[in-house]
Amino acid sequence: MSAPRLISLPPGGLLIGLGADMIEVARIAGVLERQGDRFLDRVFTDEERAYCFGMKYPHKHLAARFAAKEAVSKAFTTGVGAELGWKSISVYHGERHEPRVRLDEQGAALLAQVGGSSILLTLSHTDTAAMAVAAIVKAV
Repeated sequence: MSAPRLISLPPGGLLIGLGADMIEVARIAGVLERQGDRFLDRVFTDEERAYCFGMKYPHKHLAARFAAKEAVSKAFTTGVGAELGWKSISVYHGERHEPRVRLDEQGAALLAQVGGSSILLTLSHTDTAAMAVAAIVKAV
């Protein structure tokens, strides 16, 4: 019998901001049907699009990423707009396939401005709904 594998979690810290969002998958599918590439180009990075459209049911994954962007913007208390754009937030996977957040220059500047050092993210989806919770933390 082998020794249990030790798992290291991302560093925690002082909670600065918390945001959550939930969306119906059908809403994303409807917007995509009406707006197509215009919607995709405005909201999702190339990396996110490649991942989602590589999956069997891309709408679920697009919805989860949409919810993640909303959750991160709520954690910043800015919403998506002048201070933080849709593409300022990109969701990718870490080494254990855990969801991670990559910020562009605008997002990174906002993270520094609020005193954060990282963003923790969790996603979940079913066939009909997707949700995300994001936490801005400061390493201590």
